[in-house]
Amino acid sequence: MTLKAVAARIFATRIAKRNKRWSSKPVETQRRVFQSLIKQGTKTHFGKDHGFDEIRTHQDFVKRVPIRDYEGLRDYVDRMVAGEPDILWPGKPLYFAKTSGTTSGAKFIPLTKDSMPAHIRAARDAILTYIHETGSSEFVNGKMIFLQGNPGLKEKNGIKLGRLSGIVAHYVPGYLQKNRLPSWETNCIEDWETKVDAIVEETIKEDMTVISGIPSWVQMYFERLIEASGKKVGELFQNFNLFIYGGVNYEPYRSKFEALIGRKVDSIELYPASEGFFAYQDKQDERGMLLLLNSGMFYEFVEASRFFDEDPPRLTISEVETGVNYVMIISTNAGLWGYNIGDTIQFTSTDPYRVIVSGRIKHFISAFGEHVIGKEVEQAMQSAMEEHNFSITEFTVAPQTNPGVGQLPYHEWLVEFDKPPEDLNVVAGSIDRHMQAQNSYYFDLIAGKILQPLQIKSLEKGSFNLLMKQQGKLGGQNKVPRLSNDRKIADGLYNLQP
Repeated sequence: MTLKAVAARIFATRIAKRNKRWSSKPVETQRRVFQSLIKQGTKTHFGKDHGFDEIRTHQDFVKRVPIRDYEGLRDYVDRMVAGEPDILWPGKPLYFAKTSGTTSGAKFIPLTKDSMPAHIRAARDAILTYIHETGSSEFVNGKMIFLQGNPGLKEKNGIKLGRLSGIVAHYVPGYLQKNRLPSWETNCIEDWETKVDAIVEETIKEDMTVISGIPSWVQMYFERLIEASGKKVGELFQNFNLFIYGGVNYEPYRSKFEALIGRKVDSIELYPASEGFFAYQDKQDERGMLLLLNSGMFYEFVEASRFFDEDPPRLTISEVETGVNYVMIISTNAGLWGYNIGDTIQFTSTDPYRVIVSGRIKHFISAFGEHVIGKEVEQAMQSAMEEHNFSITEFTVAPQTNPGVGQLPYHEWLVEFDKPPEDLNVVAGSIDRHMQAQNSYYFDLIAGKILQPLQIKSLEKGSFNLLMKQQGKLGGQNKVPRLSNDRKIADGLYNLQP
């Protein structure tokens, strides 16, 4: 065993002990984070506007700080972007992570000297936790690839800005620099397809041991590798045994990945966002990711079914239950207060607190009161794939509210198959049964003849990539929503068809 692998194991043991200390005292950990945030927030314009000097308890905070999304904080963020200090957090941000919002245009998410280390630490600790659990550390000697956005940064009023993955690229520790691919020059290529081809050329003869990225874009990389080499990925990279991913549920991709690789590999799921690094998978045999309660973020949770009520209860970590769909609200040491990141989560465990991402509060289908969420469609698809031996590249779901004359409305599943099923109608029936089993509202609408069972539209291969390319969202951290309450995505896909 190499010195680097031994050192990784020692460091991993230290991180595991630290995680045990805070995760065994979740309420106390969050109380300390809350108090620290309020103390710092008192020094800011936002804190003065919201009476932070009088906040002692969570209920005091709830009374003074409403839940906001980016639009609700935009006036404050605009002042920060203009260069004003002490607006949402003391001083000025180190960076702005620039994202393209679907409703707000460009968003500038602040990253501060207090919040930035948490992003780096969480990514590191996810790998070290895996090492501690499995005892596997030799992979640290091989090459590692992180498919990400352009690391190039611009500057606005003295503050650097760029994509989160690009900002993080500047913080790769020295001991990993020799192991990390692709090169800086390749990482800076903007066109995604050109970039993937360059990455293939750089990595095809290397000893790749760790590969990381959003599954849909890693799949493209794998397919290009196979096309260039004529070998399965696992044959090409014989020491590749760890896939790290985030952004979307991996399960619909798993069978396809195992076919491309030629064998099973371990995986680590991450839950990062520009607003914070919230969780990572800490156990290979446990469902869910460890919620990071000690990383400068105070969490609140609102039941998704009540989120649009006038004054829904805002729960703290001690009040949540497993299996309930919550909207996650954060207050952070980057100056986001009572901030709705738009995600819905469910707890799979409360000892320690582990979560899965169940969808987006704005990504749902309820055209007829069915309240269908992302987790349900993904689970239904996964169950059907296991039953009927097919695989997919991508899919999305939309309501069809205006079917042909005499037809009931229905949910339309637009699917790009990798390995098509023998009988599409049988698969549609299977998915529909799984949907009814998970969602009682959907079951009642089918049983009551308000909706007809779902229908599947099989798409040409490459349809989703072509749609994303036409929208300027091919690659990077972009991903197709699993479902939507309108037909914008569906119509865009239909318009691609001959």
